[in-house]
Amino acid sequence: MQTMSLNQTPESAPVFQLKGSMLAITVLELARNDLESLDRQLAAKVAQAPNFFSNTPLVLALDKLPADEGAIDLPGLMRVCRHHGLRTLAIRASRIEDIAAAIAIDLPVLPPSGARERPLEPEPEVKKPEPVPAPPAEPEIRPTRIITTPVRGGQQIYAQGGDLVVTASVSPGAELLADGNIHVYGAMRGRALAGIKGNTKARIFCQQMTAELVSIAGQYRVCEDLRRDPLWGAGVQVSLSGDVLNITRL
Repeated sequence: MQTMSLNQTPESAPVFQLKGSMLAITVLELARNDLESLDRQLAAKVAQAPNFFSNTPLVLALDKLPADEGAIDLPGLMRVCRHHGLRTLAIRASRIEDIAAAIAIDLPVLPPSGARERPLEPEPEVKKPEPVPAPPAEPEIRPTRIITTPVRGGQQIYAQGGDLVVTASVSPGAELLADGNIHVYGAMRGRALAGIKGNTKARIFCQQMTAELVSIAGQYRVCEDLRRDPLWGAGVQVSLSGDVLNITRL
């Protein structure tokens, strides 16, 4: 039987909890209002890397469209993207007509971004001939990615399938991502996201933790919260227990 404290009533007992998570979302930045060309070009990209376009969360960036480009068919644009495996979560817009079109279909609107974004090119998937049966091989281990120079604001470094080691400082506005662990042997003043594909065993190691954000498997803590931790500025390791980030001294 569920129990409640003496000070709680059935009406006041909490029935939900708000939590934050950090997810990697692809941005499709539209340069022209030409849905036919977009459909053809997306089809070519899908042919190169079909797995990349499988239910991929998407933000439609319309803030780079020229002011005189004309009103865009937002539902039609979303249908083109959905046809190629891209699921629209929100738009980023500055033109009044684009914002109004999104509001009309109850689609969230994000403000134009001032952050520096890098082009994302899906790697072509090369079809290989059927392999000849062979004894089971040892699992592939991806090498650790090692960065020996300072990471500047606006840079994003990703260690796919393994750990990321940075032997220099990480500036505010820089972003480190890894499928495995992250090690920073310098001042960590940017953002560090480990286990971004759901690895809850991943950890973050910082020689000097003054980060803007730390995250493991989508659970995160931001600078305002981290500053209140007694280990702010010290050498720490960050681990995940359940859905709680633990910060302990190295």
